[in-house]
Amino acid sequence: EVQLVESGGGLVQAGGSLRLSCAASGFTFGDYAIGWFRQAPGKGREGVSCLSRSGKTTQYTESVKGRFTMSRDSAKNMVYLQIDSLKPEDTAVYYCAADPICIVGGDYDMAYWGKGTLVTVSS
Repeated sequence: EVQLVESGGGLVQAGGSLRLSCAASGFTFGDYAIGWFRQAPGKGREGVSCLSRSGKTTQYTESVKGRFTMSRDSAKNMVYLQIDSLKPEDTAVYYCAADPICIVGGDYDMAYWGKGTLVTVSS
């Protein structure tokens, strides 16, 4: 059974940093691309970053380029999202998701989803 469990969210001041973690189980990283999505209050879900199955290619939506860094530790079955220079508009529930394909920018319907972790950025 595929499981994705996010952690690391919290309340942080604008300009600060957070590292979100996603514990993955029930599959091999080589089988699925992994994505981080977010849903801000009153808005639709948005794909912010994707890591290819090989782990060699990472994509970011335009609004987070240069501030978000996605990585994985295959030995630990963990995926991370380092978020720097946080802005109030980054406030959202962040989800980790897995699918053979991952597309940033829109609300791509990934096959598997975690329950999310809330990031709140104060101004």
